[in-house]
Amino acid sequence: MPPERCPQMALNDIKCKNAKPKEKSYKLADEKGLYLEIMPNGSKYWRHKYRFNKKEKRIAYGVYPEVTLAEAREKRDISRKLLEQNIDPVSHKQEQKHLALLNAENTFEPLAREWHNKNLARWTSRHAQDIMTRLEKDIFPEIGNMPVRDISAPCLLRAIHKIEKRGAHELARRARGVCENVFAYGIGTGRADRNVAIDLKGTLEAFKRGHYAAFDYKEIPVFLDKLEKNTARLYPQTIRATKMLMLTFVRTGELINATWEEIDFKKKQWLIPAERMKMRRPHAVPLSKQVIEILKQQKEETDVLNTPYVFPSQVSPKKPMSNATILGAIKRLGYRGQMTGHGFRALAMSTIKEKLGYRHEVVDLQLAHAKANKVDAAYDRAEFMDERIKMMQEWADYLDGVKNG
Repeated sequence: MPPERCPQMALNDIKCKNAKPKEKSYKLADEKGLYLEIMPNGSKYWRHKYRFNKKEKRIAYGVYPEVTLAEAREKRDISRKLLEQNIDPVSHKQEQKHLALLNAENTFEPLAREWHNKNLARWTSRHAQDIMTRLEKDIFPEIGNMPVRDISAPCLLRAIHKIEKRGAHELARRARGVCENVFAYGIGTGRADRNVAIDLKGTLEAFKRGHYAAFDYKEIPVFLDKLEKNTARLYPQTIRATKMLMLTFVRTGELINATWEEIDFKKKQWLIPAERMKMRRPHAVPLSKQVIEILKQQKEETDVLNTPYVFPSQVSPKKPMSNATILGAIKRLGYRGQMTGHGFRALAMSTIKEKLGYRHEVVDLQLAHAKANKVDAAYDRAEFMDERIKMMQEWADYLDGVKNG
C-alpha cells in the first residue's frame, strides 16, 4: 500500500517571520486557499486562490507583517462568504474601491452649491446671496470638505452650535433648515443616505423670536435731528440712504440694490423688478418731492462713478452698498437694539394708520406684504395707486413736520 500523505500544516507567525527570500518567488500555504508569497527582494504578500465560475482566480490581501496572519485569514473568510453568495471577491473589492472614491469626491460643499444653483430661479438675488453667505461663513468651514455620507448629526450640530454661541439663534435655525434641504437634495440625487439635519430638530437652544426692533413715532424728531446734524459723522450717501429708507419703507435689500434704470423721474415712481422682491412681484413705489430731491443729489454724486447703482459701495462703486451700512449708521446714532432698517417698515405702518388715518389695506399694499391667504392673493387686484401716491407725500410731509417741531 502507498504511504499516507501527511496533511499540510497551517502557517503560524514564526514561519511567516522566518521565511527567507530565494532566487525565485515561492509560496507558503496556509488553509483554504490562503498563502504567503515570498518575493526575491524579501517582500511577503498575502494571496488567496479560489475558483469562481469554474475559473481559478487570486485576490491580494496586503503585505506581511503590516497585515498579520490573523487579519489575512479574516479577509479570506469574508471572501469565502461572498463566494457562497455567488459574488466574485475580486469584482466586489473593485466595486468597493470605486464607491469609496466616489464617496470621497462627494463632499458637502459641491452638493450644496449644486442645490443652490438649482434653486436660483425661484429666489430673489438677495435671498440667494444670503443663503450662500450663510453656507460659506458657517457651514463650509466645518463640514464642506467632508464626504456627505460621513457627516453625522453631531458633526453638523457642532457647526450649528458655533452660530448659536455668537447669539445668532435665528441664523442657527435657518442654517439648519438650509442643510436639511441640501441633504434632502442629496438623497434625491443618490448621494446621501440620511438627512442628518432632521435629527437636529429639538437640539437647538430655545429662544423667543421677536419682531424687528423699531422705536415709535415719539422718537422720530430726535432721530431725524441726529441724522441732520450728523453727530455720528456718517458719509452723505449713508445719510441719504437712511432718509430714503425711512421715506419709502422698502426692505433694506431692495433699497441698496436699486439701480438708476428703475427710477422714473417724470412719473415720480420707482419700479422694483419682481426678481428683487420677496413676493416675486414687481412693486411700484410712488416718490415724494423729498425723495426726488434725495435722488437728484445722489445722481449728481454718482454720475462721475459710472455705476448702475443708486447707492453704490464707497469702496467698490460697481457693487451696491453693503447691507450692514444702514444698520451700522443706526447703531452709531445711538439706536443699537432699538431700531433696524426693517424697523422703519413697522414704524411707517403704525404711524401712517394712527397719525395720518390711512386704511390698513393701503399701507399693507405699499409694504408689499404677502396676502393673508390664497383667496386674497388670487382675487385682490386693488392697487390703490392714487391713494398711495397721496399717502407717500403726506408721510414725507409728516416727517418734515415733526422734524421742524
